[in-house]
Amino acid sequence: MAPKIHPSTSLQSSSASSSSSCHCCSSSAYITSKIETFTVWMKSLVMQANGCTVYNSDGEIVYRVDNYEKKGSNDVYLMDLKGNVIFTILKEQWPFGQWKGYRCDGFESKNQKPFFQATKRRVDFLSGDSCCRVMPGSKSKTGYYKFEASAGKIPFKITNSNGSLVAKAERKQSSSGVVLGEDVLTLVVQPDVDHSFIMALVTVYGLMRQKL
Repeated sequence: MAPKIHPSTSLQSSSASSSSSCHCCSSSAYITSKIETFTVWMKSLVMQANGCTVYNSDGEIVYRVDNYEKKGSNDVYLMDLKGNVIFTILKEQWPFGQWKGYRCDGFESKNQKPFFQATKRRVDFLSGDSCCRVMPGSKSKTGYYKFEASAGKIPFKITNSNGSLVAKAERKQSSSGVVLGEDVLTLVVQPDVDHSFIMALVTVYGLMRQKL
């Protein structure tokens, strides 16, 4: 049994395979009315695989990515603990990079439209800061999202088209205040936000940074 890694609560005051079946595609299953805190470990639990493992506030594994290909693969799968596919993420050719996220298995229907599309953009060529502009699928009535990260730094934030904070990640600290490695993050997601969608964006972030 994998050891439990409990998320830090310090940020709360701030506003397995591609053939796995998908048991729940409804975004409502991943939405709560309170702030949720997760620990994101940019490591796969599978030996000799790239990926990440996500724990909830009880130290239980809730999401995982196991990439058996090289880092920055063109297709990866966000799964739950049992290996059920929640999102399929495909990379396409673009000047800076573009990814499309499909709810569940993106290959089960040729006519399936992406749930979101993320396009990497350079904010400042001198500093190297960059962001992703995330456009929801055509059926969504919400505006765009922006995923921002500074060059050479792991922390990031996600805001909506109104500029409101949706999710924020910082390096995790132990209970004694020791900052853990760069591959361990505390992620805080605001109320009424689809956690699986945020985790899909975190997966894109990992691909952007060649962590997955």
